[in-house]
Amino acid sequence: MAAEQSMPSIYQHLGMTRIIHGAGTTTRYGGSLMRPETIETMREASQMFVNIDDLNAAAGEAIANMLGAEAALVTAGAASGLVLQSAACLTGDDPGKIAKLPNAEGMRNEIVIQRAHRFPYDQTLCIPGAKLVEIGLGRRTEMTELKAAITDKTAAVFYLHSPFTSLPGLLTLPQMVEVAHAHDVPVIVDAASMLPPREHLFRHLKEGADIVNFSGGKGIRGPQSTGILAGRRDLIRAATLNASPNQAIGRPSKTSKEEIVGLVKALELFLAEDEEAEMNRYAEVCTHIVDAVRDMPGLRAVVEQDPVNRVIPHAVIYFESSWQGPSGNTVRDALAAGNPCIYVQQGTVQGGYFDEIAIDPINLQPGEEEIVATRLREELSR
Repeated sequence: MAAEQSMPSIYQHLGMTRIIHGAGTTTRYGGSLMRPETIETMREASQMFVNIDDLNAAAGEAIANMLGAEAALVTAGAASGLVLQSAACLTGDDPGKIAKLPNAEGMRNEIVIQRAHRFPYDQTLCIPGAKLVEIGLGRRTEMTELKAAITDKTAAVFYLHSPFTSLPGLLTLPQMVEVAHAHDVPVIVDAASMLPPREHLFRHLKEGADIVNFSGGKGIRGPQSTGILAGRRDLIRAATLNASPNQAIGRPSKTSKEEIVGLVKALELFLAEDEEAEMNRYAEVCTHIVDAVRDMPGLRAVVEQDPVNRVIPHAVIYFESSWQGPSGNTVRDALAAGNPCIYVQQGTVQGGYFDEIAIDPINLQPGEEEIVATRLREELSR
């Protein structure tokens, strides 16, 4: 009953169940929670009309100044950003080409992508009419393959910043920039969910990327249906012309005046926050969780953080071969079926272990780590 009492009244009215979100900033469960200052900024913005073109320009300039970029644009989420990245590289600022999309015949309409960088959302790059050209194998790409793939049909080279794209043997962003720029081809980057650390907001542009795509509703804690494109002025202009409120391929991905200013405010707050203190707080939360199950035979419970796979501290429970209790899947399902519902991550199988559970603390609210720790031990003890 306590879980129901803590629910906002509108969710109670709709019959929703409270969620404790230990699975990161996944869109399916609501992304992240906005800070009160962001919500108040959005409320204020809702009280007056503005010209959206002018607001896009002003907000873009503010964000570009914060990121040290030539220009920026608020998008309707990172998936929308991928569409606009692609469209910008296909059309430039040519109104005839913009009106023609998604028919991209006769244009430079190929985007080169490493096979290891294929991911579930890369289809959005094809919405404007682009075609993906794969290079490399699952775990290896050669520079010669990239050079051979670039032709007079190449509109862009795509780089995905993700934990699984930093494997040895794959081309790095600087390597791709070197080859692409030698052929006068832009490099577009998707780094949607790789925040924090805040350094990632600047890293890709410093390494030569032409447009970088970020989610606004994950680590930045802006409105969930927002994102950021930052980069070259000409390409941001092209993306803007392809975006709402214009009658173009990006029109369905509309950002409201409230969302635009909300993201600007959220980014200001995000950049002003003490990252070291934030990471220490996450580590403390994770330590509380692993301490609750550390003594259980057959489990290895640890706090992990690394610059590739877990950029913020995570509570990780590894199942050893000697484990006699329920499987990781059984525990995850039981946590999700409870009230409150607790979502955790399913980790990857590693040498010496046959399963793992990981808890990302970024969305855990004060006191929820106690609930997670108690419920986790209960389910592991069954």
